[in-house]
Amino acid sequence: MRIQIHKYIISTMSKIVNISEAASIAIHSIILVAKSEVKLNANQIAEKLNFSRNHLSKVMHILTKNGYLSSERGPKGGFVLNKNPSTISLLEIYETVEGLVEAFNCVTACTKCPFKACIFGGLTTKFTEEFTLHLKTTKVADLI
Repeated sequence: MRIQIHKYIISTMSKIVNISEAASIAIHSIILVAKSEVKLNANQIAEKLNFSRNHLSKVMHILTKNGYLSSERGPKGGFVLNKNPSTISLLEIYETVEGLVEAFNCVTACTKCPFKACIFGGLTTKFTEEFTLHLKTTKVADLI
């Protein structure tokens, strides 16, 4: 009985930090393309990263449109990194897909909150700041 309850609790727990699939696809794809010595097409990238080809294609279009990648069509086509990997931060890629990272705001307006101190202890702001700092200071070149 205890094990069943424990499994139920785990399966119904929400995620405190949730990175969208699009942002994950963008970051993983850029790093994979940067690491590759040959051009990779969307099918190859989708297969290697285990993402939906349709969703991956939409994200790759955004990255190409924003100048991070170049693409060539045809049998020898594929994606190539368009910028120096030491100049691209993970934050740039993330924000290209998701927009600017915003600090978490409590669902209760702070001016109307009945508590003297934040019941979350400011952790949501700290999580956002640490997450942003990590993405800002990590370059694509650091991961290839």
